[in-house]
Amino acid sequence: MSDPIKHECGIALVRLLKPLSYYKEKYGTAFWGLNKLYLLLEKQHNRGQDGAGMASIKFDTAPGTRYISRKRSNESQPIQAVFSHINKRIETILQENPDKKNDINWQKANMPYIGELFLGHVRYGTFGGNSIENVHPFIRPSNWKHRSLIMAGNFNMTNSNQLLDDLVQIGQHPKENTDTVTVMEKIGHFLDKEVEKRYQQYKKQAISKLEASALISKNIDIVNIIQKSAKSWDGGYAMAGLFGHGDAFVLRDPNGIRPAFYYQDDEVVAVASERPALQTVFSASIDQIKELENGEALIIKKDGVISVEQVLEAKEKQACSFERIYFSRGSDADIYKERKTLGKLVFPQILKTINNDISNTVFSFIPNTAETAFFGMREAAEDYLNERKVKILLEGKRQLTAERVREILSEKPRIEKIAIKDAKLRTFIADDYSRDDLVTHVYDITYGVVKPTDNLVIIDDSIVRGTTLKKSILRIVDRLKPKKIVVVSSAPQIRYPDCYGIDMAKLGDFIAYKAAVALLKENGKVQVLMDVYKKCQLELKKKDAVMVNVVKEIYKPFTNEEISQKIALLLTSKTISAEVVIIYQTVDNLHKAIPQHKGDWYFTGNYPTPGGNRVVNEAFINYYEGKNLRAY
Repeated sequence: MSDPIKHECGIALVRLLKPLSYYKEKYGTAFWGLNKLYLLLEKQHNRGQDGAGMASIKFDTAPGTRYISRKRSNESQPIQAVFSHINKRIETILQENPDKKNDINWQKANMPYIGELFLGHVRYGTFGGNSIENVHPFIRPSNWKHRSLIMAGNFNMTNSNQLLDDLVQIGQHPKENTDTVTVMEKIGHFLDKEVEKRYQQYKKQAISKLEASALISKNIDIVNIIQKSAKSWDGGYAMAGLFGHGDAFVLRDPNGIRPAFYYQDDEVVAVASERPALQTVFSASIDQIKELENGEALIIKKDGVISVEQVLEAKEKQACSFERIYFSRGSDADIYKERKTLGKLVFPQILKTINNDISNTVFSFIPNTAETAFFGMREAAEDYLNERKVKILLEGKRQLTAERVREILSEKPRIEKIAIKDAKLRTFIADDYSRDDLVTHVYDITYGVVKPTDNLVIIDDSIVRGTTLKKSILRIVDRLKPKKIVVVSSAPQIRYPDCYGIDMAKLGDFIAYKAAVALLKENGKVQVLMDVYKKCQLELKKKDAVMVNVVKEIYKPFTNEEISQKIALLLTSKTISAEVVIIYQTVDNLHKAIPQHKGDWYFTGNYPTPGGNRVVNEAFINYYEGKNLRAY
């Protein structure tokens, strides 16, 4: 994606199913589980670079000894920072106690970060800030193990303020107004109630407090806690929770917006946000990785009993399509195919734009993450040429010379590596002119492969704000002097804010929205903006369940092509010599390429939860009133 946006988060959970001595004997280390957690986080580092953290729990520790360890970092390379710290701690303790190198029981009793249950997280900041206090996992401590709670997740709630107020109404005073804190405290509240109910039950049976504590840990009803806690949640989420006594859960939202996958064998059960991470770390085949479906929770009891429960009513699955287009790593078997298909399906629009002139067209991609879609586009171009070759040969029959036949057969799409990002170049100068000038040199370009009679087609994952295109990419490739620059987005036009974990919160940032507003003004329809503003105010007086997205009316007067044409004009500065055309994927083709992930609210405005419609209406009011605020 040429426009950098912050997005998503990644979770990783590892639960060992054998004693630590088993891993020491088989793998040579009691830190096997910790190593696997590190690998799962590294294989998902694309999901968050603002912070990383991990927490571990030791089972069956003696009273008065520490059983929870946690380390978090918001440094520039947070995963490395976390595990470098852990490694140094472990090495120092082993150096000071060389005779304990193979004493697993001593290590467990005396060393941090060794244990049976691990939770890790990588983060991009969306709702909260990027201070260390916002980095997961979060801990809600207690002197009772079964009341200690550790939480981490990939989620955004659209109704964080309501969730905060709910906690205030039951007498709590949350320390922060972030969705992570409010969610954790809500779970903690019902955890406390569950524990108290169990305690009163055992008290009536004349069971001692010490004995009751063990029984509560064994019989605590995680499903009941989740169901009561999630009753008022509105958002997309995949969240994991650990209880101090050793139980754990991973929960996916009722619409399946955020992803969660798990792997289980006789040694371990592990969870991650992406399937290939589990495949790689555990050398597992694709059929060994299971997807947690919408509304399901993976329940892992301390005694090793593992189950998948339908804890929330499953609604229509609206899994995030942006996961497939860009966010998830392309090494997933299905995602790889889907991205190639996106490139293939957009090719007919490209062909029309270049007037079928393959011979005088150079194909390339920017940035590297668009390479898979580029492969699909390339295959479509090759298929088109092959069909054309067959037609020409059949029509020519025996009249074609051998030289002409060779010429026809040798024709192929002109594929070139046009732009290479210079990772070392930094825009360090503060004034606007100098910074913009430096930005135009962020990419190195390949000279000598584009002629003045050529079209230059470059494919991108998506075009969100268009800032990088306007200030950098178009200026850079225009130096090659093509007659036409065709920028292709493998995703449709981004028209509406996301409120489920992607940092696309403000309407005024989107180039498609700017184009629609410009067209309204040019066509004497600026009154539409005032009408939508008034309608948004009326909608916000309704309950979420009946609210509709009236911002759709801003786009209604215009076709996709008209908006794309206006986007091209907005992004083309006066210094650009070539004709610039912008092509977007259609929503229909998006669903053909990615049929199992139908979440498309950022393209269509069709939000899967009631809170989404409230957010988009609030986002428009903020825009109209000139408030530079997010709506959730």
